[in-house]
Amino acid sequence: MVLYLVVPCYNEEEVLFETTKRLAEKLNSMIEKNMVDSKSRILYVDDGSRDKTWEIIEKLNTENPFVEGVKLAHNRGHQNALLSGLMTAKEKCDAAISLDADLQDDTDVIDKFVEEFNKGCDIVYGVRDSRESDTFFKKFTAESFYKIMKVLGVDVVFNHADYRLMSKRALEALSEYNEVNLFLRGIVPLIGFKTSNVYYERHERFAGESKYPLKKMIAFATDGITSFSVKPLKLISNLGIIISFLSVIALIYALVSFIIGVAVPGWTAIIASIWLLGGIQLFCLGVVGTYIGKIYSEVKARPRFLIETYLENNKE
Repeated sequence: MVLYLVVPCYNEEEVLFETTKRLAEKLNSMIEKNMVDSKSRILYVDDGSRDKTWEIIEKLNTENPFVEGVKLAHNRGHQNALLSGLMTAKEKCDAAISLDADLQDDTDVIDKFVEEFNKGCDIVYGVRDSRESDTFFKKFTAESFYKIMKVLGVDVVFNHADYRLMSKRALEALSEYNEVNLFLRGIVPLIGFKTSNVYYERHERFAGESKYPLKKMIAFATDGITSFSVKPLKLISNLGIIISFLSVIALIYALVSFIIGVAVPGWTAIIASIWLLGGIQLFCLGVVGTYIGKIYSEVKARPRFLIETYLENNKE
């Protein structure tokens, strides 16, 4: 089988040489075991990096027979960069594995991915077996995200990020999903086909800095929720009904108090109610606005990515 390792990159100049060394060793080992074909490749996708990432990819492409590169015309975000790599690899591989450039995803389990593929699985998910290396905050927020997604009816694999194998057939199916607002962790389970899980321990980043600070993590979680669930809109509707019901009760209480002459003058309760209702209304408008913004993006149907350069590697 021809295997492509698809690696999205954004400002990864500090890790690319070491990453290439480790991935090339892994491919060589698998070729010697006749697990994969010698046409297997490492496909780096430069997502509009501002450092020397693309220059290094060009250098590696000339020096290493395994390395290919895709340069996007501008930064489109991790999910679009990953999709562009998968769609490029789709034409040349039997299966593709997506993983991060920092190799926090354990490359030793790539063999297990291929073994599951050979058993007939079209999609193999890399799932973390623990989060002991994470800080309490990271562990709490990550696990809360997966639990919230489940509650909202989104079919995601718990503790799975974007470390997965997809067969050519699964990649063809993925290409049929045309939404602009990408959340691959939610889209891939919709494909169906036979799946399997491979469990691994996530390592510390060996160089460079994380490209997913808290701000991006929150934005990513929001995209995932609003792209795959309308339950927040239903919650707003239910909240409006409850508040309306309580308002009627409060109005009846105020009228009765006025009629029997026990109304207590004061503005504290009124001001508190105004602030509370005003905050709820603004929050609800924000949620509705998020969905409208997504509809706006989808209707325009702009390209999700544009490939500026593709460096092939036909060396054996």
